[in-house]
Order: sequence, then structure tokens, then C-alpha cells
Amino acid sequence: MATAAASSASEPEVEPQARPEAEGEEDEAKPAGVQRKVPSRAGAAEAKGPGWDLQREGASESDGDEEDAMASSAESSAGEDEWDYDEEEEKNQLEIERLEEQLSINGYDYNCHVELIRLLRLEGELSRVRAARQKMSELFPLTEELWLEWLHDEISMAMDGLDREHVYELFERAVKDYICPNIWLEYGQYSVGGIGQKGGLEKVRSVFERALSSVGLHMTKGLAIWEAYREFESAIVEAARPIAALLSPSDREQTFDSQLEKVHSLFRRQLAIPLYEMEATFAEYEEWSEEPIPESVLQSYQKALGQLEKYKPFEEALLQAEAPRLAEYQAYIDFEMKIGDPARVQLIFERALVENCLVPDLWIRYSQYLDRQLKVKDLVLSVHSRAVRNCPWTVALWSRYLLAMERHGLDHQMISATFENALSAGFIQATDYVEIWQVYLDYLRRRVDFRQDSSKELEELRSMFTRALEYLQQEVEERFSESGDPSCLIMQSWARVEARLCNNMQRARELWDSIMTRGNAKYAHMWLEYYNLERAHGDTQHCRKALHRAVQCTSDYPEHVCEVLLTMERTEGTLEDWDLAIQKTETRLARVNEQRMKAAEKEAALVQQEEEKAEQRKKVRAEKKALKKKTRGASKRRADEDEENEWGEEEEEQPSKRRRTENSLASGAASAMKEETELSGKCLTIDVGPPSKQKEKAASLKRDLPKVAHDSSKDSVTVFVSNLPYSIEEPEVKLRPLFEACGEVVQIRPIFSNRGDFRGYCYVEFKEETSARQALELDRKSVEGRPMFVSPCVDKSKNPDFKVFRYSTTLEKHKLFISGLPFSCTKEELEDICKAHGTVKDLRLVTNRAGKPKGLAYVEYENESQASQAVMKMDGMAIRENVIKVAISNPPQRKVPEKPEVRTAPGAPMVPRQMYGARGKGRTQLSLLPRALQRQGAAPQAENGPAPGPAVTAAVATEAPKMSNADFAKLLLRK
Repeated sequence: MATAAASSASEPEVEPQARPEAEGEEDEAKPAGVQRKVPSRAGAAEAKGPGWDLQREGASESDGDEEDAMASSAESSAGEDEWDYDEEEEKNQLEIERLEEQLSINGYDYNCHVELIRLLRLEGELSRVRAARQKMSELFPLTEELWLEWLHDEISMAMDGLDREHVYELFERAVKDYICPNIWLEYGQYSVGGIGQKGGLEKVRSVFERALSSVGLHMTKGLAIWEAYREFESAIVEAARPIAALLSPSDREQTFDSQLEKVHSLFRRQLAIPLYEMEATFAEYEEWSEEPIPESVLQSYQKALGQLEKYKPFEEALLQAEAPRLAEYQAYIDFEMKIGDPARVQLIFERALVENCLVPDLWIRYSQYLDRQLKVKDLVLSVHSRAVRNCPWTVALWSRYLLAMERHGLDHQMISATFENALSAGFIQATDYVEIWQVYLDYLRRRVDFRQDSSKELEELRSMFTRALEYLQQEVEERFSESGDPSCLIMQSWARVEARLCNNMQRARELWDSIMTRGNAKYAHMWLEYYNLERAHGDTQHCRKALHRAVQCTSDYPEHVCEVLLTMERTEGTLEDWDLAIQKTETRLARVNEQRMKAAEKEAALVQQEEEKAEQRKKVRAEKKALKKKTRGASKRRADEDEENEWGEEEEEQPSKRRRTENSLASGAASAMKEETELSGKCLTIDVGPPSKQKEKAASLKRDLPKVAHDSSKDSVTVFVSNLPYSIEEPEVKLRPLFEACGEVVQIRPIFSNRGDFRGYCYVEFKEETSARQALELDRKSVEGRPMFVSPCVDKSKNPDFKVFRYSTTLEKHKLFISGLPFSCTKEELEDICKAHGTVKDLRLVTNRAGKPKGLAYVEYENESQASQAVMKMDGMAIRENVIKVAISNPPQRKVPEKPEVRTAPGAPMVPRQMYGARGKGRTQLSLLPRALQRQGAAPQAENGPAPGPAVTAAVATEAPKMSNADFAKLLLRK
């Protein structure tokens, strides 16, 4: 570093790059990394390199044919290279045109700007690269990498003093966007190259001093700035040392000794600050200094070492964590704010914002600290300006910016221009526009001197109120399809200004009439707000008129409005006014009570109807269960008798016995299927196979399964596991290792059907309640390719409001819904994409019950600002040729399907239709109710079973007209 500084000090001028001498190359110098064009074939041949020229010069005349062949081959190869280059260049030009067109439509596409700059730089379009960078820097703050790339390109082309001044201006702009040690170091080293110019030495020292005040406290990267500055001053000392002995004592003190003191001062200042590698710096100072180190310096050094030990845990946490490290920075900020050193607090905020520039909450906290603690005008306004440049969609940042500008006395034109920029920032909610308008209107109100009847400021305030209402009605409602100001807050504020400050109650009443006609007349609090305004600035007559209208219109709390009216009349009204108020309030309250009674009766009727339906369903299920049990018992007895007869008879009689057994089973199965269909409509499949399979099924029916009643007292230590594959042979053995990881398992109780088949769910009982809560985290874990559902064990009959569905169905501003994902997209791949826009707290890929992806995902960010930024950046992104759609999560309300009513027979009364699965009974699924049961007469009695339920009995007993075959066909096929 010292060598570099000395070299720079001795050679202040930066030599311009040599112009290219090849005929085919451009005369203009190109930035570093920019490819030059080869417009001619000769240039392409020259571009082949020195090996090609040596080969041609070293060839002998005897090898002329071979040389010609090689030349022809080389020329052909050069032509192919030129053709490939032209094709790639044409492709790049088309892409550049497309990007420029896209930016003309949406200039705030950050990625489009970056890609355009990359292609223009690749093509060597110097002027267009500069224009593109300039345009992007006006809209967005550039990152450290983009600034360094731009600066390196400009430095490589700087040839004279004007170019150097242009580079200095770029450096000044770069250090304002973010506090980056690398940019400051590059700035200082570049300024060293201009030391030979007028004022060059002071320029270098000024840049380094500003760099130290900005990033000199940076514990890990500040050391490079200190060393660069110190080595620059040391190089001057070494250059002056040979002639120091020849100077007079006074001249030596003014030149050499003062320069030597600058180096001492830098060492002492650096050793008083906690930085990494302090010990090496102290050893270097001991070696460099010709005098013993003062005691005060040693004390400052020891104190800094002690501070370093306190800061090391936070710095190490930052080094170990992955970007953006927001949580680590937040902890570091809390620690610095407790200590209270403003310079260090400012630095840690700046360091955090370099990696978390799109986190509005961090900007808000930083600006709030500056507003309340430092209150330095330039610093405060600079941070507010950078905040809205980084997060323009956050209304809170714009509001704070406007207040800070007013607080520090900026010109009205600048504040108005900032407000107009805020309106065009693109907020994500309609209410954000109401908030920014309120802030600006409050500012305009504070400018008005209301002691004058009329003034320029008052007229501007009124015109802005009018513009605000038009803007919210036209711009906001058209964009968001909703009113951003349903309670008319802007209009209420205007009415209060007119009534209280301008003494213009007539205008205030007109505004409140407009408020009430916009759907607010049904709310009691709106009428009371108007009444209070009239009470304070109007007259009793208008107060009475407002309350009378409120009594007639209010629908949410009419009793409150009636009470206010009666109180006013009791205090101020005449007897006639009191009688009229009593009459109106009694009439209104009687009507309200009547409406409420009707609503209550209707609700009670609905509840009773639901209870009757539930009781009916319960009775039908009981009848169906008894019928199944009776049918299954009959079939089992027949199978046992056939089995006994089979072993007791002669061999020649077995065929006939087998046929009788098959016929008996088939008859029993058909009977069971018919009776089952009469009640539920579900189609059963009875497998009537050979006797050997019947024996196996009979044996499976006799399987001794434990019938353990569920103990509801152990629900707190039990979880309910469902959606398991039916094919699991031993569920207890399969599931025990999974749940034992959560704690000691007392019992796993899988549920089997009467045939002995696993039904896909079970109960898992733990020894401790904490283990059961931990087991809930296994929800959605894949078991044999199927997501397992784990939920608390809750008795829904005692807790009807309990919902197992764990995901929200309301608007979640911090969560995104992504659709259109390729089915092959993994969770890790999507998480890597989403992490670029904020801290991802949770990510869930949506799958069906079989565990197959559906191309949907939910991504939860740490806050709504990160989610909003991710929507802007990710919506329309292509992932594996799939264009995804990204939006704020706002699932539709889950609707309970209404049960349609059908007639069981023509002319019969409507009865509730039983639902069959998620879609109900298909149109082509025929009813197997025997025609004999549809005859007119008494209610049928089920064969070998209980009588049908009341609904079926009533439907069958109803008289039905005779129908022809055509009528029956129309009835059967109707939609």
C-alpha cells in the first residue's frame, strides 16, 4: 500500500490509454471490459493474434501451395467468425431495442435497466451506456457493484482535467447513495493520482478526511481507509526526508516536522478507535516512531481494545450469518443505541441499509432517530430523500419526508414538488393516498393565516381540498376498484376547517350533506360527529334537525342517537319539541324492535330447521347401520353353514352345494345392495368369487381387532393423524419412529374397518402434553408419498367452532400467492428466488392429497413492505419457461355449499337432497328404489329391516299422478 501511495504521489498525472493502431479498430478508447467491434475482414484476420502473422512470415516459397491452402482456410475461418459475430451482434441489438421499448412503457423496471446497461457495455456503445446509467441513477440508488463498474469505466477513459472533474462528480454521487467503504477507498486512491494538479494535495486530504468521518469507525473495513491515508502521508514524509537535513530549523519545523506530526496524529487517532487488527497497527507504530509512545496514547489504545471485545460478538454474528442479516443488524443497532454514540449509531444503520435497502421499517427507524436525536438538517433530509428513493411504495416514508422538510423550513415549491413525486410513487393500497393527502393538506393549513378573510394560501388550501376529492374519486377508485376514503376523512377535515377556522358553517353543512349521501347516513357516529360540529359552531335549530334525521336514518345504534336527541330537548327544547322528540324516538325504536324480533324469529326457525335435519340424518345413519349389520350377519351365517356342509358331504355332491352357496351369496349381496341404495344411493361392489377366496374373506371378517373406546380425558396428550395411505400394512410400526422423535409414545391406535382394512387415520397418545404439541409440527409430512395431516384431538360436538384448517382465509399483506409454477420447481429453488427480495419466514408449496404439486405456493415475508417489493419484482417472472403470477395473499371466503332440494316423486313436497361426496349425485346415477315402494298407499315397510325415516315415508305416501313413459323420460333426464 505504501508503494502504491508513493508511486501515485510521484506520478500524479494519469496517462491516457494508447490509441489502438489496428486499422479495423475504432479510434475511441473503450471502457475496461467493453468488447471492440471488428468491422472488416482484415481486422478479423489481424485479430487472430501474433501466431497467425509469424506463421505467414516464416513460410518458405517451396511451401506455397500449403500456404495458399492455409490462407484460404484461415480466410474461411475468419469469415465464419465474422458471420457468427454479426449474428450475435444483431441478436444483441434486437434485445437492446426490446429493453428500450419496455423501459419507455415502465421506467421503474429495475432488472430491465441492469440488463440494458450490460448489453450496451458489451456492444461498446459508449454514449448509450452513459445515458442508460444516468437514467437509472436518477430513478434508483445504485448498488456498490454498479457504481464501481461505472467508475472504473470512466476512470479508464479520463484523459484530461475535465474528464477527471467528471469522475469526481460521479464519486460524489456514489458516496451519497450508500455508505460503502470500497467506494471511499477507490475515491481516495483516485484522488491521489491528481496530486500534481492545482489544489491536488488538499483534495486528497479532504477526500480521506471525509472517508474517515463516514466509514472510519467500520470495524472490519475501516482499517483499509486508515492505512491508505496514513501511507499517503508517510510517502510524503519519506520523499521529504533526504532534504530535511539541509533545511533551516524554522523551515524544517514548517515542512518536515509538521508532515511528520500528521502521520503521528493518524496513528493516534486510529489506535483510539476499536478496529480489527489493532495489535498489528500498534506494533507498526512502535516500529515507525523514533520516540517512545506517550502514555495518553497507550491509555486510549487499551480503552479501544476493551471496546473491541464488546463489539466482537456482534461482528462475528454478522460474519457467520448470510445476507441480508437483518436480525443480526437489528441486534447490533439496539446495542449501539443503548451506548448512545451518534456516530456509531449512524454507521451501523448505514451498514444495515446497504444490505437491507428495501426494508421500509429500517428506514423509518433510522429517520426517526435522526429526527429526534441529531436534528442536523442536511443529514436528516439526505436520509429521508434516500429512503423514498429506495422504498417509494411506502407512504409512511413520504409522510415523514414532508414533515421533515417543513420542520427544517424548506421552500414551499420544494415541498410541493416532493408531494407530487409521492403521488406518482405507486402506493399499494387505496388508503395510502388518503394518508399522503392528509399530510399535505395539514401542511397547507398550517401555512394559512386565518386572521385574514382571504389570502393566497387559503385559496390554495381550498383548491387542494377540491383536487384531493377529485383525485381520490377518479384516480384511486379506478385503479383499486374501491374507495380509498369510505368515511370521507378528507371531506370531514375540510368541513372542520371551514367551520372552526373560516367561520363558514354554510359551506361546512354542504360538505356534511355530501358526506351523508355517500353511504354514511346509516352510521350513528357520523351523525354525532356532525352534531358536535353544529353544537360547537352552529345553532340549536340545525342541531335539532341533524338529530331528527339521524333518528330516521341510523341503523347500527339508533338507541344512542335517540338518547342524544332526548338529552338535548330536555336541556334546551320547549314542550312541543320534547313531545315531538318522544313521539319520533318511540316510533323509531318500536320499529327497530319489531325488525329485531322478526330477525330473531327467523334465526330461531333456521336453527330449529337445522336441528331437525341433523336429527333426521342421525336417524337415517342409525337405520343404515342396523341394516348393514343385519345383512352382514345373514351373509356370514350362510357362509358358515356352507363351510360346515362342504366338509360333511360326499365329494360328488360338492358341485351342487357350491352352486347353492354361490347363489345364496349372490342373492344376499344383491339384497344388501338394493336395500343400501334405498337409503344412501351409494353403489357397493360385492366380489363373489370362488370358495377359496370366500374362505379368506370370511377369515378376515373374523379378525380379532381391538375395540378401544376413545378416552376424551386424554385429548390434551393425544393427536389425531389422518390422510394416511390405506396400503400401510402395520401402521403402528410405520408411525412409531416418526412420533417418538417428539417424545415418549404411550399408544398408537390405528382405526380399522369391520373387514380389517386400515381406514387411513389413527390416534397417537403421548406421555406428556409438550410432546403432543411438538407432534403438531409433523403436519403435512410425507408418508409413503402422501402428506400426513396432524391435528389436535378435539371433540367437535363440544367444540363446534373448532377449525382444523390451519391457513388463513383473509387478506395477508405480508404473504404472497404465487401461481403458474412448473411442477418440477422445488421448495429450495423457489426460496432462493424469493430471498433476493426480503427475509422469507415460511414457504409452502401447495399439493393435492396425494402429495403431487399443483403449481401454487404461499411465501411469507417478515413484513408487508418486503412482500410488496417482491410482488413488483417477481410478478411476470419466467421460471423454466413458465411465467408466474405473484399477488398479495387474499384467499376467497370458504363457502358452505347449499343443499338443493329435490322431489322424491312427482307432485311430492320438496325434501332435502342428501349430498354424495364433494359433487353430489351425478345425473346419470339412477335410483334403485323398487317400483313397488312407489305405489300409492301407506308407507312401505323395509324388508328384513326397520321402516324408512319420516321424510321418506311422507314422500312415498304422497299421492302422485300417473305418468306416461315420455313424461317419465323427461323427468329422468331433466337438468
